[in-house]
Amino acid sequence: MAQLFETENTPSAVAYAKVALEQGIDAGDGLTYAVPPMLEDLQVGERVTVPLGRKNKAVSGYVMQIENHCDLPPSKVNKLKAITSRDASAVSLTPDLIALARWMAAYYCCPLGMVLVTMLPAAVKHGTGTVRQTMVGYADQVDGEEDSADAPKLTKLQRAVVEEVDRLAGAGQPWTEIKELADLAGAKTVSPIRQLIKKGVLTTQTQSAIRAAELIESARGKQGTGQPSARLVLTPDQDKALTHLGGHIPQGFSVNLLQGVTGSGKTEVYLRAIESLIGNTESKTNGAIVLVPEIALTPQTSARFRDRFGEDVAVLHSGLTASQRHAQWRRIRNGEVRIVVGARSAVFAPLSSVGLIIVDEEHDSSYKQDQLPRYQARDVAIKRAQLCGAAVVLGSATPSIESYYNATEKNTYHRLILPQRVSGLSLPKVDIVDLTDERRKRYQMTGKAGVHLLSLVMETAIRRTLEDKRQTLLLLNRRGYANYIACPDHNCGWLMYCDFCDALMVYHKAKQLPTGGYVECHHCTAKQTLPTNCPQCSKKITTFGLGTQRVEEELERKFPQARLARMDSDIMRTARDYEETLDAFRAGEIDILLGTQMIAKGLDFPNVRLVGVISADTSIHMPDFRATERTFQLISQVAGRTGRGSEAGKVILQTFNPNDPAIQLAAKHDYETFAQNEIELRRNMRLPPITRMARIVVRDKDHVACYEHATKLASSLNRFNDELQLGVRLRGPMACPIARIAEFHRMQIELIAADAATLQQLMTALRNQNMLISDHHTAVDVDPVSLL
Repeated sequence: MAQLFETENTPSAVAYAKVALEQGIDAGDGLTYAVPPMLEDLQVGERVTVPLGRKNKAVSGYVMQIENHCDLPPSKVNKLKAITSRDASAVSLTPDLIALARWMAAYYCCPLGMVLVTMLPAAVKHGTGTVRQTMVGYADQVDGEEDSADAPKLTKLQRAVVEEVDRLAGAGQPWTEIKELADLAGAKTVSPIRQLIKKGVLTTQTQSAIRAAELIESARGKQGTGQPSARLVLTPDQDKALTHLGGHIPQGFSVNLLQGVTGSGKTEVYLRAIESLIGNTESKTNGAIVLVPEIALTPQTSARFRDRFGEDVAVLHSGLTASQRHAQWRRIRNGEVRIVVGARSAVFAPLSSVGLIIVDEEHDSSYKQDQLPRYQARDVAIKRAQLCGAAVVLGSATPSIESYYNATEKNTYHRLILPQRVSGLSLPKVDIVDLTDERRKRYQMTGKAGVHLLSLVMETAIRRTLEDKRQTLLLLNRRGYANYIACPDHNCGWLMYCDFCDALMVYHKAKQLPTGGYVECHHCTAKQTLPTNCPQCSKKITTFGLGTQRVEEELERKFPQARLARMDSDIMRTARDYEETLDAFRAGEIDILLGTQMIAKGLDFPNVRLVGVISADTSIHMPDFRATERTFQLISQVAGRTGRGSEAGKVILQTFNPNDPAIQLAAKHDYETFAQNEIELRRNMRLPPITRMARIVVRDKDHVACYEHATKLASSLNRFNDELQLGVRLRGPMACPIARIAEFHRMQIELIAADAATLQQLMTALRNQNMLISDHHTAVDVDPVSLL
């Protein structure tokens, strides 16, 4: 890319810096600025303020590079603008994060500044929760010796304060917040401390601190102790996996796929691997990052890690308040902790010495961000580990086809297998219920063609589970009450679509509303009241289809004595909502837990005897080549939530497609056959992971402008592809499966190449000519996980 710079007459510079601006200007490694003498100690990674444009607007950016000379012509060097100041709160990113940002900007076709904005939480940049505190310590001339002849006379309470200051200073804490010191000394007010300050015994200084609510790892106040209650005995397979990791972690970069069936003890392997890492006093890289896919898993996981490692653990996820995020980030950046547990964005935790990165449930699609920069946290974790010389552990019972392929065919990953549950029990038996046959049986029994979301087999199993005082987990990956709002007259055929999207509206019940509910678009979140009559023929409209609300209603009607809870994003608004519900279920206060995919991942409830999948068909026919993979993984994962205690569990899977290979193999817990069949199918179709893919989506509220932009971009891609003789397969432009979202028409171009380097070469060629720019109208998605 052409070198960009800002010019203006400037005093002499001691160096020159490339600064990547947060505004998202796609300027390669940044704009060139002069470093003034007052900032001669400036470091790469620091956040600074610089002037931009003719009006010298003050904008923030990050120092990417510092050089003693400048390659620009002398006439332009003399006119370079100077960096105004460094960030007042001394915010900076570690060198490995700066290198990682460079790679992400190039690989994911994103302005460098946007990547850096993603890496640094807004709460840190804004200093959320920062307060000024009065800190108290000994005055220099006193040094705590109040027994000398010249020492002032002290009251009993004043002596108590001095003794407390002595104790804290001896423990390495020379300064204490004034109110905290009063409490520790047993004083009701700070008056004794003020008197000691007047006598010259103590002095004060003002310090910045972050005021944030204390982290609670569960709604019941579970806190990590750092003292595990009992040392678990490892299975031979766990011991073998740990022996392998123990040999590879100290050696530097490696990627290890830990493929273990549900309940096989993968988390214990993670814990022991980290124990080995931080216990190695000779290692210079003893920090660990643990990623989990869902906010619902973070409290459970972080509680287990705090139980093992005490206060040496920080937590980062979107469920924290802004001040909590700021406080946790500062703890990590200041080197106060060595272990970070969190969701996707925790991959950017500013640990100064990373030795191990663990990605739990590595197959999960929530590791992929759907907004700029569209990064895949699993792949970013691998790249960061490579930059740091760290090891990576990817854990899953159902690995992504990409990871399985890398481990079994490309042999770039080490594969470790945990084939047995630690309890010694077999995986749960799965019964497939054919819903077409179920409806026929119901009609024969009752003579009525009513709709039942629970099959007779499912109802019987739930009833027996309740009688045995055990718990039931029910999965339906669709929220709302009904996903069709329609006219009952077949001659009319009206369906209610969103006014802003080419998607059906979904009915949600809401008893507090006069209408009893509302309709919502699950793509643009537009809401409106439920119409009474068809707008075309005036007949009374009907709702049909299924959602978690409707299943909840049927459960309440058929099992009125059961204690029931629902978990979906309609009612789980905060991290505390997740924690309270899961804690109540763990404590046996809930008999039946109904939810979407958030209940299918990683949760461990020994008392769950029955798992029911209300519909295995919700995603299997989506227009996406990964649809069967996601279906298999979801069924396998939720099935693994049962039989984790001392008793065998059972799974009932309802479907209209009982003979589908993905459903049949999931019922048999046969991941190997599924993965091998899927790879062979994709090899025949030349789809990832055999090849690499990127998807460019063009969006515009004007349909003609959208088409013209997409056509022009496709023409440029084809021209550069031919000129460079890259052999990239281009498909499109064509309408996206959902052709309009939030009033924006959408067209897509798919790029498929033999390898990532070829794909990058084509897109970089267009970026260098400003023909491919990630902005509001063009979304570049490298390694897409969804094609909708």
